[in-house]
Amino acid sequence: LKNHPGSDIQSKNVTQLQPGCVNMFSACSRTQVGRHGCRAIGNTPVRRAIYEDITKTIGRTPVVKVNRLAPSGVDLYVKCEFFNPLSSVKDRLALAIIEDAERRGELKPGGTVVEATSGNTGIALAMVCAQRGYNFVSTMAASFSVERRKVMRMLGAKVIVTPAPLGGTGMVLKAEELAEKHGWFLARQFENEANPAFHAQTTGPEILSDFAGRKLDYWVTGYGTGGTFQGAGKVIKQARPDVKIILSEPKNAALITSGVKQERKEVLGKFGAPAKGHPCWTPHPIQGWTPNFIPKITEDGLDLKLEDEIILVDGKEAMNTAKDLAKLEGIFCGTSGGATVATALEVCKKAPEGSVVLAMIPDTAERYLSTPLFEDIDVEMNDAEKELAKSTPSAVLES
Repeated sequence: LKNHPGSDIQSKNVTQLQPGCVNMFSACSRTQVGRHGCRAIGNTPVRRAIYEDITKTIGRTPVVKVNRLAPSGVDLYVKCEFFNPLSSVKDRLALAIIEDAERRGELKPGGTVVEATSGNTGIALAMVCAQRGYNFVSTMAASFSVERRKVMRMLGAKVIVTPAPLGGTGMVLKAEELAEKHGWFLARQFENEANPAFHAQTTGPEILSDFAGRKLDYWVTGYGTGGTFQGAGKVIKQARPDVKIILSEPKNAALITSGVKQERKEVLGKFGAPAKGHPCWTPHPIQGWTPNFIPKITEDGLDLKLEDEIILVDGKEAMNTAKDLAKLEGIFCGTSGGATVATALEVCKKAPEGSVVLAMIPDTAERYLSTPLFEDIDVEMNDAEKELAKSTPSAVLES
């Protein structure tokens, strides 16, 4: 753990693990040691008070129990990736890709990074580039939420908006062209092996640590790049082969369940980028999930046969579940988190009594303010609020 971003393990505050913890964790902070010698779910983990830079706060996100929304007889937990500094799981891959490029000598001081993104990866890369002193250019389809563009630009990035009908392949092609023309570093989030490798080093071990000595029967995730699925999934399966991995994708963009292979091409001497959009893709509201092609990283995870089951989820159900998580649990997540939890709730319905289910929540609802997730959330007071306002005499807003 000492090399994990944000780790607070120090030599003067270390104790030996008790039996039941996984071997890769040789020490835990005394303040974090629970019944099995590891950080226990339900206890607030102690973090450093001072960090050298913002990227050191990436990772070690909390696992939270879902209480009111989960059915009785099954324990449902969520791993809240919006606790990362820029509020999404993509902070992990951004740091991984930049650090890997630095080690390989592919990214020099003052250089420029370019990447196609639905928003969260771009925001994460903009953060890491700002901290490191690099320039960042994002290509982004017009269909994605405008607040994501604004956040990237506030972080110093340039955002090139591509036509919505071209989908993910359009913005990927634009990023490839810009990289080739200007000699910029292309992040390749959908093919870059540093992405799943970082999840294998951090996300997967975090889950194993949090559930050390505890039941964990199902792990549920969707896929954007497939980094979480492949990287964390591989580590979980190796350490705990009894855990069933459930992968989800949108009902109206069921690419991996279609059986139709993704065509690929070589770009700048590296193979794996999509040659064209997948024929089974149609637009869906789960931003960040399932671009209009099957990412190479996702395909590699499928080739490893990590998943035990693939479940399709409806976009409307995803949004309703995200709203329920907010209203019933106080968990404020985006549509992709709603989709993952909706899938997990389906798993809970057929899971044996006493089962434990963990679902990934990729990001925060604040990334979706201009999307259909918030279309029925009023800005102005409704009639009930107006009546409440008039129930006392002062500070009544005249309509």
